[in-house]
Amino acid sequence: MSKLFKRTKILATIGPATNTAEKVEEIIMAGVNGCRLNCSHGSNEERDQQIKWIRAAAKKKGKAIAILQDLQGPKIRLGVLKDNHLDLHKDDEVVLEAAEGYEHDGSLKVPVQYNLAEKVKVGEPLSMFDGKIKSEVVEIVSDTAIKVKVLNDGFIMSRKGLNLPDTDFGGDILTEKDLEDIEYGASCDYDYVSLSFVQRAVDILKLKQILLAQGSTAKVIAKIETKKAIESEKNLEEIVKVADGIMVARGDMAVEAGAEVVPIVQRRLIALCRTYGKLCIVATQMLSSMVESPEPTRAEVSDVATAVIQGADVVMLSDETANGAYPLETVKEMKKVILYTQNHSKIAPLGRQPEGESVAYDAISNAAARLAEQIEADVMICQTASGATALAMAAQRPNLPIVSVTPNQRVANQLALVYANSAFVRPYSDNFGYNLAEELKKSGYLQVSEGRKDLLAVIVSGDKNRVGTDTIKVRIV
Repeated sequence: MSKLFKRTKILATIGPATNTAEKVEEIIMAGVNGCRLNCSHGSNEERDQQIKWIRAAAKKKGKAIAILQDLQGPKIRLGVLKDNHLDLHKDDEVVLEAAEGYEHDGSLKVPVQYNLAEKVKVGEPLSMFDGKIKSEVVEIVSDTAIKVKVLNDGFIMSRKGLNLPDTDFGGDILTEKDLEDIEYGASCDYDYVSLSFVQRAVDILKLKQILLAQGSTAKVIAKIETKKAIESEKNLEEIVKVADGIMVARGDMAVEAGAEVVPIVQRRLIALCRTYGKLCIVATQMLSSMVESPEPTRAEVSDVATAVIQGADVVMLSDETANGAYPLETVKEMKKVILYTQNHSKIAPLGRQPEGESVAYDAISNAAARLAEQIEADVMICQTASGATALAMAAQRPNLPIVSVTPNQRVANQLALVYANSAFVRPYSDNFGYNLAEELKKSGYLQVSEGRKDLLAVIVSGDKNRVGTDTIKVRIV
């Protein structure tokens, strides 16, 4: 069973290439554990339909599937350019002006969908078109415009992104669009909300307060992609501690902080998430060649395998499933790499014991994982109301499946992305962990190890009349 059950999960972005009920069902059946709905594209009506498709596919598969709402954040973009193209040359001076409905005339005065004059300072770097054009701020021209000096030849296109790695947005990273999307999303069936361009822990706390006020039970993922977020070890650790999870957003991070820092930051973030029992998602260009090719490159396969060995909870597909020509093949390929890697390599050691929200949970989960390993159990069963015990068990990075059972559908959905977890919703009873094990064994979902007649399970549970987990049982099913 453990060799067939992937412990690192797959999060897939839904887009034009997968924007039908049939395509969504296909990729979920192929191994997708969660779906990302990107607020940078599409309408609320489209997302409502996509949520229905995802839930229907999850019901058909008989397993929980997580849905993540990805906020756009202060992704600063150019406006619409004349003929969708503007050539730039070294030493050109370009005026970037915030202007609604501005019609570009082909000059070096360019519209921008954000008032940079309120934030930037002279001397700060500014990149355009995902880093293809480098420039430096040389003047604050007016209350709504700045002037930059271009440092290399190239061109820009309409609505391409800008990066300002040294600009301090002062906690002002939730845009008006984000607030509208949060308000709308609070009434939708989202399990996670990811915040773009996080700089400090206070950014996460602010979003959590807004979600709480609107009655949302979604957990918050901090996207790490800014130079400010990673500028100090203390700041990075504080962000991890207050967030429910982290997304290593390697695309903008490479532009803002330099491509050379990305592998080291990825390794550090995975270790921090494992230490504090937080979800860790590795994202961007994992199998990007499969947008156009039916096969990945060797480097991409190595990239996915590295994330698995480092102990990431989730690896994410972006354009591959949103806009690619081979979304289903990409999911299948990623699953193959995950399974082969986990079955032929050990997870990198953490070097310290995980430190989750509860010392008791950590101690019990550690004992349960060691016991399961020693007796060569087939499965670990976790009875959980909030998901905290399942997270603590996952932080131990066991080499066998964790089957979590909860009476709460939202908790089950959220656990769908947690390392090694497969979550099921069942009404609470004194033995609902054992009962689920029996049910899953009969259905063939849980399989007995070769040479045994019965399933050997380690069950971690608590008393419904008390808060917390306090019991480890070994049961033959």
